[in-house]
Amino acid sequence: MIRDNINLNGLMSDNGYDYPSQEQLRNIFAASCVEVAATKLNITTTEMYRRMKRVNLFHELIYPCYDTLHTQSREIVTQDVLEALRVREDKLGKEFKI
Repeated sequence: MIRDNINLNGLMSDNGYDYPSQEQLRNIFAASCVEVAATKLNITTTEMYRRMKRVNLFHELIYPCYDTLHTQSREIVTQDVLEALRVREDKLGKEFKI
């Protein structure tokens, strides 16, 4: 419902603009996490995505913690993502050692 050009969510009425859904916003945030982490490690975004997906970082950290993470600075999020990646890759590496 729109009243005085403001909808119930506090946003201006769309005026023809197609606002992203919550799912789209989460995916945009996840993509930015991949991009910034890859830049920090000086690797490709494809390699970073592969590494993050391998340790299930998207479904165990980024998506479930989106509401908290997206309120933090890019630097803090990047540190958290890289630390979680390191810990999970270390654990995964130990699981495969003979």
